[in-house]
Amino acid sequence: MKKLILFCFTMTLFNCNSNAQKTEQKTYKVSKTDAEWKTQLSSIAYHVLREAGTEHPFTSPLNKNYKKGIYVCAACDTPLFKSEHKFDSGTGWPSFDREIKGNVAFGSDNKLGYSRDEEHCATCGGHLGHVFNDGPRDTTGKRHCINGVALKFIPKK
Repeated sequence: MKKLILFCFTMTLFNCNSNAQKTEQKTYKVSKTDAEWKTQLSSIAYHVLREAGTEHPFTSPLNKNYKKGIYVCAACDTPLFKSEHKFDSGTGWPSFDREIKGNVAFGSDNKLGYSRDEEHCATCGGHLGHVFNDGPRDTTGKRHCINGVALKFIPKK
């Protein structure tokens, strides 16, 4: 019985949504209504970019793309990541060891009951993924785990 009470108390704590967890609405350089985003984006891209969803692992063709070029925001074409910073993390999502400075914004995501560092496009606010500290130790040590549907690849000419 004590274990059940402790479990219920723990779950209640993790599911509380305090004011500290709520974020202010931020104004972005590119701002559209939900209706405008829905006409521009596929349903999965809308879910990821505008509703902070996650695509299934190993479903993005960009996961195994190793061509030279640049990865831009699928919603507003802001350059986000360079191909030379991409690596195979084995997680099923495109991964990079660094972002293009100033083009990616960071925040906190507490939806799973613990805090994760969330990444957004700094221009339109589109949800990209999360950054973790388990990336390549010989570079930055960071793993930017990005939803492929949030990106467009532009090959180097």
